[in-house]
Amino acid sequence: MTPKADADASTAPTTAVRHEEAAGEALWIEVIRKMDETYADLVRHQVELEEKNTALEDAQQFIASVLAAMTDVLIVCDVDGRIQQVNAALETLVGVPEAQLHGRTFLSLLAAESLPLARTFGEKIRSKAIHDCELILAGRDGQPAPLAMNCTSRYDHRGRLVGMVLIGRPVGELRQAYENLNRAHADLKQAQQQLISAEKMASLGRLVAGVAHELNNPISFVYGNIHALARYRERLGRFITGAEAAGLSPELRDLWDELRIGRILTDLDPLLKGTLEGAERVRDLVQDLRRFSSGAQGEYTDFDLTHVVRTAVHWVSRSGAKDAGRQTQAITLDLPTHLSVRGHPGQIHQVVMNLVQNALDAVRGRPEPRIGVDLTTSGAMAVLRVHDNGPGVSDTDRRRVFDPFFTTKPVGQGTGLGLSISLRIVTDHGGTLVLEPTAAGGAVFRMELPTGITASAGPRRPWSD
Repeated sequence: MTPKADADASTAPTTAVRHEEAAGEALWIEVIRKMDETYADLVRHQVELEEKNTALEDAQQFIASVLAAMTDVLIVCDVDGRIQQVNAALETLVGVPEAQLHGRTFLSLLAAESLPLARTFGEKIRSKAIHDCELILAGRDGQPAPLAMNCTSRYDHRGRLVGMVLIGRPVGELRQAYENLNRAHADLKQAQQQLISAEKMASLGRLVAGVAHELNNPISFVYGNIHALARYRERLGRFITGAEAAGLSPELRDLWDELRIGRILTDLDPLLKGTLEGAERVRDLVQDLRRFSSGAQGEYTDFDLTHVVRTAVHWVSRSGAKDAGRQTQAITLDLPTHLSVRGHPGQIHQVVMNLVQNALDAVRGRPEPRIGVDLTTSGAMAVLRVHDNGPGVSDTDRRRVFDPFFTTKPVGQGTGLGLSISLRIVTDHGGTLVLEPTAAGGAVFRMELPTGITASAGPRRPWSD
């Protein structure tokens, strides 16, 4: 054998071994790569599983918080009516924890009178939901708990019926909501009536202003003519007295006696004075009407609060004289001769009328009714107090006396807006209106208005025309 042949024969096994080693390394590399892919898939699936688990925990916590926050009663049952889950509202209502309710039929929670109706739920929910069905639960300590119950079917992901869900709201809450709605409706109707009355009052104010304007001209003529007639009466009296002193003929003397000229001369003076007094009263009434009809129009003006108070008392007492009887004689005034404030006299007039009218209503039917109206000053404030010896105001009503629509009067005799409107008017004038506490009985309302004028107090006297 040649040397070359011997070399080829020795290298052949070595090459085969190398090929086998290379193939083995490639196989191991593929195995490692597959292991890496599998590990990566495991890690990804683990992350997804943790994310889903976190989402599931969040969803469960969210559902639990919603169930705990519900004020309505929730009962989840299977197709046989056995309780699977309830919320905290039901636990509080019946006084039994959820763990003790699992597996019990929901019928065990109901009072005996509600069982016949509740037994039909299983058949009814398969066709339609049940709404606003009143059931009575046996509440804590055996107290009945009426509920307005709704019942609907519950299905799984395949659409198969698996049970029912009952949701109930305490009937007391519904009744309270209905009462609140009914009260709001009544207040709205009353406000509508008040708006209609306000529009009527506005129309009446315009009518009064027109009537006052039309009356002002003729009464001015009468007022002026009365003064002229008074002067003419004096001159005619002097002439007739002189003619009589100079001597009258028998014919004129007979005519003098027949016409009673002497008596006419005697009566002319009181007749003219009475007519002048009536004309002055009509003139003052026209001015009061114009002041009252002015309302809130225009800017603030200086006015005499004493005159406004006296006029308001006069109007209210005269308008209720037939019903009040001797109550008008029970009003006493303690007013200064003059007290100037700045504002709308018509609005303040309305406030005083409301206060005096409330006092008259309070003392109506009392054996010895008494109403006092006092006007004084305290520093830079004018203080008006209207007090009566009526039954007074209870502590409960005292906190609500200025609330809109609040009234203690019978239905049809008051809207409950007088004091609330008066408070707003006085507040707009920079003053205060309060109900003073009193231990002597009755009610005392105090109104304060800003003023820089010092007043001299007038005598206290019973009210008279």
